[in-house]
Amino acid sequence: MDYPYSNFYEFLAAQAKKRRRKVALFVDDEKITYGEVLEKVDRLAAFFSQRGIKEGDKVALFLRNSPEFIYAVFAISKIGAIVVPVNTFLKEEELSYILKDSESTALVASMVHEEVVNRSNAQVQCELVLWEGEAPKTDEKNVGFEEALASTADVPHVSRSLEDTAVLIYTSGTTGKPKGAMLSNKNLLSNIEFARKLIKVKPKDRVIVFLPMFHSFTFTVGVIMPLYVGGSMVIIKSLQPFTNIFKQTLTKRVTLFFGIPSVYNALAKAKLPWYFMWFNNIRAFISGAAALQPKTLDAMAKKFKRAKLLEGYGLSEASPVVCVNTLKKQKAGSVGTAQYDYQIKIVDDEMNELPFGQIGDIIVKGDHVMQGYFNRPEATSETIVNGWLLTGDMGYLDDEGFLFIVDRKKDLIISKGINIYPREIEEVIDLFEGVAASAVIGIRDEKSGEVPVAYIELEEEADGYDEASLKEHMKKHLANYKVPRQIHIIEELPKNATGKVLKRVLKEKLKNA
Repeated sequence: MDYPYSNFYEFLAAQAKKRRRKVALFVDDEKITYGEVLEKVDRLAAFFSQRGIKEGDKVALFLRNSPEFIYAVFAISKIGAIVVPVNTFLKEEELSYILKDSESTALVASMVHEEVVNRSNAQVQCELVLWEGEAPKTDEKNVGFEEALASTADVPHVSRSLEDTAVLIYTSGTTGKPKGAMLSNKNLLSNIEFARKLIKVKPKDRVIVFLPMFHSFTFTVGVIMPLYVGGSMVIIKSLQPFTNIFKQTLTKRVTLFFGIPSVYNALAKAKLPWYFMWFNNIRAFISGAAALQPKTLDAMAKKFKRAKLLEGYGLSEASPVVCVNTLKKQKAGSVGTAQYDYQIKIVDDEMNELPFGQIGDIIVKGDHVMQGYFNRPEATSETIVNGWLLTGDMGYLDDEGFLFIVDRKKDLIISKGINIYPREIEEVIDLFEGVAASAVIGIRDEKSGEVPVAYIELEEEADGYDEASLKEHMKKHLANYKVPRQIHIIEELPKNATGKVLKRVLKEKLKNA
């Protein structure tokens, strides 16, 4: 790929020069132009520099969705430091772990997270805590954003190269402790270019950002990409009330809607007013983070005739987008195809490439593959082999290069030597009336080695759930050995911030039952 810019600050400055008066950010009733964004970024960069933050330092962001998140990212880029976006759903012990592990010297946090921040190690680990909103206390270490933006000094742009680390993003930690994936400027700019070309993103596009900005999917395609192309971003600070998302989508004339399966499940069922259906400007819905249910794809296609719902696939270690269905061609059940300089292979345990249609390990290669895990050379060498990223997922490619995900390798259930893929069972269960979502895990069994167990979350309006009928439904669609031995109804499946089910929590629950 060709790269017209080497880092984030370069393209923001270029867009601000070209589109100074254009609105870059919509926040409720406020409009913030490119010129205003750049001015605040420059002021914040000067403040960081005055406080001793220098090239290569780590600055952690524990921020809600806000313009301050944007200003911080680009100010950090200007001084050559490294952004560490942190999941704001974490508790103080988890935040403390990431601040220490990343060696962050500064933290930018929202006042709504004051309690967690102050119970963490932030005041000891970090030399500076910058608060979005009024600082809870004013001293040498704690500063409010208004004071920081009052800086009138100017600092030169530290021009970091494409190969330099720009972001340290922590994996969700669905197993074990989170690891910091080192993403270079090239990794992220490559991913932005890939997504831009596939979705055909133009300066006239407006992207709505209601998913957490700290997540790799939102960070790359929701936060960075719109500003890279000279488009606009509609920032939603809170998911409550959910109707505000529809209101902002309509009134701000949003064209690109980035969501996760739970959002599309809700959208497919929602009774939207006729004027929303008639006047919305959405041309594409993009889904990531977890698998879409077939019934959601069907319902969305029937409901929105003028917009395509494009399912994609990625992981933090790949910046994160690996592939996506295109506007020209979509395949039900597929997460799309890799194009341009990206490659996907399906291999066996010896890394031998498998033919089309055969299930194996998914490995990927391209400029989007991370540099490695921060301070973890062994984990890096296990995950990146000869330039290929081992995703930990299993799937197959069809003869047109479309990827179909089968399951996580670690979730594979082996019963009497036969592979059972939990996702296949979940898709059958999800089709049963009254089921909102399901998760299948494997448990030890003396005779079979492992057997499947299902956890089911029912829809609110589900009436008279019948386990016998569900088992009959499963037996019609699945081999007997795939039918779960146990079925547990659960009020809500445990999920991470982007709706991915935490199966380790379910396994722990079963173990302690």
